[in-house]
Amino acid sequence: MLRGMATLNLWADDLEAASAWYTAVLGREPYYVVPGGYVEFRVGDHEHELGIIARSYSPHPQPDAPGGAVVNWHVGDVRSSFARLLELGATEYEGVVERGNGEGFVTAAVVDPFGNVLGIMENPHYVRMLTRADDVR
Repeated sequence: MLRGMATLNLWADDLEAASAWYTAVLGREPYYVVPGGYVEFRVGDHEHELGIIARSYSPHPQPDAPGGAVVNWHVGDVRSSFARLLELGATEYEGVVERGNGEGFVTAAVVDPFGNVLGIMENPHYVRMLTRADDVR
């Protein structure tokens, strides 16, 4: 039934500031913009969609504290990526944790300046999947 992530949406009170922050994090401008309401970025090896929605567009009240699901984005080096996110103004949600008994799974999570949890992960399955996809090409 679920075939893959289509779009991950985050909320922000200040859409312009969120767009600028994620532009710095991702190293690219949003490819789709609805002025004052929504911006969308293409992210990573599969060009997944990361949307930022102006919180004023939400049909439901949004929580004041970060929480809910944590999406972990694959990165090459969790420690340096975590440090960079903190330098850019994120705050620690969960520090660097080695998981899986030394099998190469490392995670961390931050709260972006707009109250969203952003997870990062070193995941050997992701790397193997990319290698297999490259072999097919």
